[in-house]
Amino acid sequence: MSPNNDQQHLDNLLDQIRRCTICRDHLPLGPRPVIQAASSARLMIVGQAPGTKVHQTGIPWNDPSGDRLRRWLDLDRDSFYNPEHIAIMPMGLCYPGRGKSGDLPPRPECAPQWHPQVWPLLPNIGMTLLVGQYAQQRYLKGKPKTLTETVKAWRNWAPQYIPMPHPSPRNTLWLKKNPWFEEEVVPYIREYVHQHLGLESGKGR
Repeated sequence: MSPNNDQQHLDNLLDQIRRCTICRDHLPLGPRPVIQAASSARLMIVGQAPGTKVHQTGIPWNDPSGDRLRRWLDLDRDSFYNPEHIAIMPMGLCYPGRGKSGDLPPRPECAPQWHPQVWPLLPNIGMTLLVGQYAQQRYLKGKPKTLTETVKAWRNWAPQYIPMPHPSPRNTLWLKKNPWFEEEVVPYIREYVHQHLGLESGKGR
């Protein structure tokens, strides 16, 4: 398939995804699938599910977690939101609602329905950031039981997959207890970003 055909098929699929209502009855704010992709993208980010702010704006990672993620990647918002370079496809594409201790898990229908259809249309992805345990459980074979153990073993899957903690402000204590993540893993990711995405360094916001 030619690059133009890849992009045409991907655009058609993205239109279909954004009209998805398969778990509408379980979504307290209704469906609003959030996804970003182009066939030329070199980096994929697979997170958990949109929060309320992302649901309201329709912009992925448009919250304090996204601010930290962009600092980790050393990218400004314009670079981060350029689908020609970066694809963003969470495990659940819609806001799942609140539970007793935070947002509910991603809806289980979502990733099996859409991820296998999107991946063949993204032939240039060289690195996928797996943000949080739900993404890691789906994509990593031989994964340790805990998130900390999984992230510590990141070299087992690099560069294809990089397991990461969620950049939520709630994980600030984890980052303080595990300084090796920002000392070892973040520079490795940045090197890939700046070598393969054709973006200038030093633009993180």
